[in-house]
Amino acid sequence: MSRRATVYLDSSLHRALRLKSAETEHSISDLINEAIRISLREDADDLEAFAKRAKEPNLNFEDVVKDMKRRGKL
Repeated sequence: MSRRATVYLDSSLHRALRLKSAETEHSISDLINEAIRISLREDADDLEAFAKRAKEPNLNFEDVVKDMKRRGKL
């Protein structure tokens, strides 16, 4: 099931979408839907990674830098 939405695009993006649509024989709607799916999939992957690492200890940046300097890494 599809829903209609009004989206305002930058004119250069719209031109690029029209050209890609003509070249790939996919509609502008199909191209936009796929781009949104990819973006949301990446967000879901990020959220999963954050959840897996939630119990890891937080490191203080200054402490990490001091430790690297102490070990001769900086």
